[in-house]
Amino acid sequence: MEKIGVFTSGGDAPGMNACVRAVVRYAIHSGVEVVGIKRGYKGMISGDFIPMTTHDVSNIIQHGGTILKSARSKEFRTVEGRRAAALNLKKEGIEGLVAIGGDGTFTGAKIFYEEHGIPTIGVPGTIDNDLFGTDFTIGYDTAINTAMDAIDKIKDTANAHERVFIVEVMGRDAGFIALRAGIATGAEGVLVPEYQTNMEDLIQSMNQNFERRKASNIIIVAEGDDAGGAFAISKRLTQAIPEIESRVVILGHTQRGGRPTCMDRVLASKLGYEAVKNLLQGEKDAMVGQVHKNIVLTKFEKAIKHHQSMDASLYELTKVLV
Repeated sequence: MEKIGVFTSGGDAPGMNACVRAVVRYAIHSGVEVVGIKRGYKGMISGDFIPMTTHDVSNIIQHGGTILKSARSKEFRTVEGRRAAALNLKKEGIEGLVAIGGDGTFTGAKIFYEEHGIPTIGVPGTIDNDLFGTDFTIGYDTAINTAMDAIDKIKDTANAHERVFIVEVMGRDAGFIALRAGIATGAEGVLVPEYQTNMEDLIQSMNQNFERRKASNIIIVAEGDDAGGAFAISKRLTQAIPEIESRVVILGHTQRGGRPTCMDRVLASKLGYEAVKNLLQGEKDAMVGQVHKNIVLTKFEKAIKHHQSMDASLYELTKVLV
């Protein structure tokens, strides 16, 4: 290959810039030109391409977000949109792609490869850590540390006022952020989509804590939990135990931003390097990941169909260490 393209797509994740940097620098080191595709598949359709040099990725490794921007594209979901994207890539002389993103990004990459045959290697960039084929995704470590820091601060206020705080973290389909942040902050309850919420047990636990005058109670809720979210849980707790004073905090997009941790910077650099290396060796239609410290390739179809399973022993810890 003489020229490749790199893009970020879907929700941004801290460490994406570190990955772009590694892709650009290793490709140039290997004698390959690199084109940055801005705004993901949307930019591919509009031809929003920029040639990238080592200078273009200087001083970005420590920044969150993505210098290539990110966007979702309804047009790319159509045959016509993907055809327009393929024509633009061929016109630009792009022979292969590195796609940094999550489940939706890889679904698009899989269909795009099947229709137009452009070799693509994916890099898992999502704070949810729910992709099959890697122990950790880029952005996850930063997100859980951001959540932990926020919950530690909330706990100070909870202690001062003897209140129950229900903290909602990201995780519409996966509770990995809630799980680890809950263990790390000593939360009294952790509710995740992977396990059905038993409100009666939660109410009983909070009532016991109230009776023994426990100073603070933190309940962490993944946004995809089946109990209806933080506000619904707060309402039901107040109805069951009127003496309890509860507050809701939605951490929201604060978990997406901020400077990536050391772990995320190193992981992103390693996976970006491996993505280019595998692409130049003829690999395609697959995601590069790290499992037990080893680099592995997982076909897009498998990465999309399967999801990272939650560690049951870690979930059990949230029940025992309250």
